[in-house]
Amino acid sequence: MPVPAFLMPVLRVLPKPLKKRLRIIRDHGKRKAIALSYTLPAVQTARSWAWKEKEVSNFYYALTPDNRNHLIHLVSAITGAAYEMIDGYMSELENDVSLRLHLENHLKESRYGDDIEIEYGRRLGWYAIARVKKPKVLIETGVDHGVGSCVLASALLRNAAEGHPGRYYGTEIRPEAGALFTGEYATVGRILYGDSIQSLTTFAEPIDMFVNDSDHSGEYEYREYQTISEKLAIGAIILGDNAHVTDSLSRFSRETGRKFVFFSEKPLDHWYPGAGIGISF
Repeated sequence: MPVPAFLMPVLRVLPKPLKKRLRIIRDHGKRKAIALSYTLPAVQTARSWAWKEKEVSNFYYALTPDNRNHLIHLVSAITGAAYEMIDGYMSELENDVSLRLHLENHLKESRYGDDIEIEYGRRLGWYAIARVKKPKVLIETGVDHGVGSCVLASALLRNAAEGHPGRYYGTEIRPEAGALFTGEYATVGRILYGDSIQSLTTFAEPIDMFVNDSDHSGEYEYREYQTISEKLAIGAIILGDNAHVTDSLSRFSRETGRKFVFFSEKPLDHWYPGAGIGISF
């Protein structure tokens, strides 16, 4: 709102701090409207989400179309596989009705949440990399319910059908975790219960693909990478599920001469701002 002409002489002699305060008050509404245009949609989505029986951790959501496209390009650049191949692998996971029903039915049977709808978010990248790299040994630390376990096992099952068998090993300290890792998905691997560092220390096979998703303290994460450092196969790839909050994988990559990139999620129609994938190769 313009300042009335009769007030101009008064404003000219006001102290600078007071002038600044008056400008802040004048433009407060404009700045508030700008900020709310970014934040209010997430708040409104959160209110609706809170009135449903949804998951309370490891949130499930799709990626925005542009974000999915960015992930395809990133995986293509890292693996050398064509954009169309990566897109096809991601679509393969998205359209896997058997896997989706397996996950949703088991989650409902466990009473974890009747309104849970499985979407894979950054796990599309996990899956596509596993399909391209065809790992003989794939380790995921931190299993929780087992959604990621089944996603990765699904990739290994398809790899095996194409003549490239592989084994999945999950590490998990909680004996009740991994309830979803059953049926055909459990035929290509198993869960090693106990402390992750201890399990990794005694693991004797070369590791082709490693996914960190266990204790989310930066120091513990870093110790996992140190533990597997000499066990990595040639061309092994490491995915860090905690790279949006720690520099552990970035630091490990610098110290061991590996390359590192980070993918930042943009969830579709969800209040959560997204996590990401740290990729060391």
